[in-house]
Amino acid sequence: MEYRRLGSAGVKVSAIGLGGWLTFGNAVGEETGRDVLARAFDGGINFLDTANVYARGACEEMWGRLLVGRTRSDYVLATKVFFAMGDGPNDKGLSRKHIMEQCHASLRRLKTDYVDVYQCHRFDEETPLEETVRAMDDLIRQGKALYWGFSLWPAAEIKRAIALCDARGYTRPVSSQPPYNVIDRQVEPDVIPLCIEQGIGQVVFCPLAQGLLTGKYLPGQPPPADSRAADDRQNAFIAKRLVDDGLLRRIQSLRPIAEELGCTMAQLSLAWILHRPGISSAIIGASKASQVTDNLRAVDVALTPDHMARIDAAIGG
Repeated sequence: MEYRRLGSAGVKVSAIGLGGWLTFGNAVGEETGRDVLARAFDGGINFLDTANVYARGACEEMWGRLLVGRTRSDYVLATKVFFAMGDGPNDKGLSRKHIMEQCHASLRRLKTDYVDVYQCHRFDEETPLEETVRAMDDLIRQGKALYWGFSLWPAAEIKRAIALCDARGYTRPVSSQPPYNVIDRQVEPDVIPLCIEQGIGQVVFCPLAQGLLTGKYLPGQPPPADSRAADDRQNAFIAKRLVDDGLLRRIQSLRPIAEELGCTMAQLSLAWILHRPGISSAIIGASKASQVTDNLRAVDVALTPDHMARIDAAIGG
């Protein structure tokens, strides 16, 4: 495994991280989850990413049970806050009240005294930004979080947050968590360059575009019976892309490059991310231990500038 600094912070995270979205506490039960997590640790993964809203707390609860007995210093644990966890007017967003209450709730579910990275799951238009960054700074000073970050924040708001932190002496964010893969590159023009300049590392999700980049989905054919697209617990975000035969054909054009390199299409797609600037970790999801094993091999796929250019040309990037 390769370990990379989380932006300009001293902490190091595995180049491949393990996420719990749509899997742990949802499509993945306790026994399989234990196998997946064990395989991740055996393969050198130390970065674990979840959120309070994943399976409405069930993902954090499962991880809390599965991590019992693991040495806490051996892994970097991240969770998030923003989305509704109740029906009340203060049960969502990035107000100080919601952040503090949900941090404490996440710590209870995860059975830990602190999280390594606490992330704002989205930007909150209804809460003063200073209230949010002050709350994150307070959690860090209290030792309940060691670092903080954000997910899918616009570049303009990232700039405002950094300026506020610098002006008030608050702790700066160190992580950004956008969706990022060879077919979804919206953060390249502004967010990634800004974060590189400001020492913020990318811990990206959907590196395989919900499984599209594995190459298992073929134009004009139904999804495989054992795939995420065939599972109603996990397919809400992928179904609309499966009808785009043009996209599926472009993805299949990556197959000759993968075969030339002796890797799978999933490994190729993950390797492409790891060769992009500003990336600290690519977060995979897994519903079986064998998927972890397969994805971990991406770290050893050596891409040249020529390979990168051919991948971009094949996809149309």
